[in-house]
Amino acid sequence: MSRLLHISASPRGTGSESLAIAATFLDAYREAHPGDTVDHHDLWDGTLPEFGPAGAGAKMTVFGGASPAGAQERAWEAARAVFDRFDSYDRYLFSVPMWNAGVPYILKQFIDVISQPGWVFGFDPEKGYTGLLQDKKAAVIYTSAVYGDGRGPAFGSDFQRSYFHDWLQWAGIDDIVSIQFRPNLATADAETGRRAAHEAARDDGKRF
Repeated sequence: MSRLLHISASPRGTGSESLAIAATFLDAYREAHPGDTVDHHDLWDGTLPEFGPAGAGAKMTVFGGASPAGAQERAWEAARAVFDRFDSYDRYLFSVPMWNAGVPYILKQFIDVISQPGWVFGFDPEKGYTGLLQDKKAAVIYTSAVYGDGRGPAFGSDFQRSYFHDWLQWAGIDDIVSIQFRPNLATADAETGRRAAHEAARDDGKRF
């Protein structure tokens, strides 16, 4: 049986389009995979540790081949606990709203906490990076209220999907499903796109 973790980056609760689409995906997934484990990690629940001076110092200590001590060790252990929880799953659903052309800062914090040498990536001075998250797959729900393909630069740019998709592949996850809902809420009929996104979520949830 597989284990799926839904990682949500929206703080908007019932007002969140990405969370609503994720719920549709998960309903279809549970119906198609009744024996699988499905859990939720709300990145806004207050449990995500900081990765500041002690964490950055620990990372460089590990890069140098030594073991962190003191405050660095405590920061490293806190980051490791987040990674171990994440790594115990083989399937991921990410709900990712667009914030200022990119991803919410809490998702970037999560990425910075777990993206450590020997956990998410390996590094060779001659060959470069190697992603270590093997035999895993991800589904990602991307939403935005103004930006949309073909709308022109006045409607924003997409550093959301380009950044997050690149991180997944860099980490070793190549089996990726994307669902997008990008209405121009000021002028467009959002309901048509919303129905299409939920339909895609149902179909992908069944097949995931």
